[in-house]
Amino acid sequence: MSTSAGSTALKGASATGSGRWWVLVLLSLAIAGSYYEYDAIAPVADLLRIERGFTQSQIGMLNAVFSLPNILLALLGGVLIDRLGPARVAVVTAGMCLLGAVLTAIGTPYGIMVTGRLIFGVGEEALFIALLAGLAQWFSAGAAALAMGLFFSVARIGSYAADTSPDWGRAIYGRGWQTPLEVAAGITALSFLAALAYGVIDRRARAGGRLSPVRPAERFVWADLVSFDLSYWYILTLNVLFAAVFFPFRSTFAIEYFQDAKGLTLQQAGLANSWVFLAAIFATPLFGWLADRLGRRSLMMMLATLLMPMVFLILGTTDWSLWISTALMGVSFSVVPAVIWPSTAMLVEPRRLGTAFGLINLLQNLLLALSNLTAGWLAERSHASAAHPQGYDPMLWYFGLLSLVAFASVMLLWQRERGPHGHGLERAGDFSASRETLGDADLDAT
Repeated sequence: MSTSAGSTALKGASATGSGRWWVLVLLSLAIAGSYYEYDAIAPVADLLRIERGFTQSQIGMLNAVFSLPNILLALLGGVLIDRLGPARVAVVTAGMCLLGAVLTAIGTPYGIMVTGRLIFGVGEEALFIALLAGLAQWFSAGAAALAMGLFFSVARIGSYAADTSPDWGRAIYGRGWQTPLEVAAGITALSFLAALAYGVIDRRARAGGRLSPVRPAERFVWADLVSFDLSYWYILTLNVLFAAVFFPFRSTFAIEYFQDAKGLTLQQAGLANSWVFLAAIFATPLFGWLADRLGRRSLMMMLATLLMPMVFLILGTTDWSLWISTALMGVSFSVVPAVIWPSTAMLVEPRRLGTAFGLINLLQNLLLALSNLTAGWLAERSHASAAHPQGYDPMLWYFGLLSLVAFASVMLLWQRERGPHGHGLERAGDFSASRETLGDADLDAT
């Protein structure tokens, strides 16, 4: 296919005008509700230890089990998105998230809570991929990085609200461990309604010709997984390792660590943990806009990833204010998600985008599960507690070393993208412009 023909096909498959921004609102609300539910465990971790006698490993399992099923199912979800369309998958998986949140809130016995997190995990990861793929389709005519930046910004509001809930919801937490999880289930219900509304709008847009109908993807071939370009594998490695550091620390262990090692109260620890997402709420769209306008995408990711090992070095070896480490983590977490997902979409042709996102999430969930369990095991083996805060040091070094490997991966990506085999990640311009410059022949070569 020629470059001009490929450009026409791409533009015909996308929506323009104000309607797509309303779709962005719904997609953002859908992901924000699921992010709140995901992050609802860390604020109640101490209550679960006190009121129910949970061990560190049991608490780690509540987030590890979120990832375990997606080791196998994330790729399947991506393939289904390519075949059925993002909107259909989003509605079904948002419903699964709601069911999982309700079971988690019921929470007794422990097996019911684990089952709830398991079902929520199956739904949430496929929902995330579906919403990203839907966003890429609705904004393939331009402003993709800005749209994804805004998408992640609203998602961070969900996590920020969960982190600060011990403060604004003191009365809720005063009732014990269950009420905060019931509130989280209610917020997940709103997420389901937003996904349902998106499904209706998307179906009408395709029926009215404003968006191309979903066309069945080609038959899935396992060998296709190894045919992605080398730059995709570098960016996949960064994505997987960055998530394996950031989410286990921030969403599982950070609040307990701040309480035990830094002497903060539950409310103070939740607030300190929320600073990361507070920064991301405002900074993520900005970095997305800069990526659209200036390019330098792999360079931006490399510099942002370098901040992560610095965070754990500061936490483990200094008594500096938590403002410093959380600000660095917040900047890193603002840049990487805002740039990495639209960059991935630039490396993969649209017909394989769901599969590409699914493969990333498959490996991401494998390492997320292992990382949660490893960090919990290291803390427990070292007897980490308020009486022995040094017991958290092995966990911090573990996260720091993973961060260094992630930095090495993105440095290789930056070097490749500066050379003759680059895909335009370092060039300025919006998503569609980059595709037009490369042409479908170049995309097919990936």
